[in-house]
Amino acid sequence: MRFLISNNLSPLLADVLKGAGHDAVHVCDLGMQAAPDEAVLEQARSGGQVLISAGTDFGGILSRSKAAGPSVILIRRLVGRRAAQHA
Repeated sequence: MRFLISNNLSPLLADVLKGAGHDAVHVCDLGMQAAPDEAVLEQARSGGQVLISAGTDFGGILSRSKAAGPSVILIRRLVGRRAAQHA
């Protein structure tokens, strides 16, 4: 599976997912740490990646665009959780 990790999650999450055999990249690795959410969503779509984020705005952006993808995984309850627990 291919994943794009948004800026509001640790880059360590990408490392854990890679260790599990997935193709995962953090937006920082692409120089997109300051990119607008729409650009991050487009990167995931064009890269065939599932976007993993703690930001609730991606679902709204996707809905308003009426696009069929990309898929978005929303991670909630960040406090006290480490990257390995998110993965």
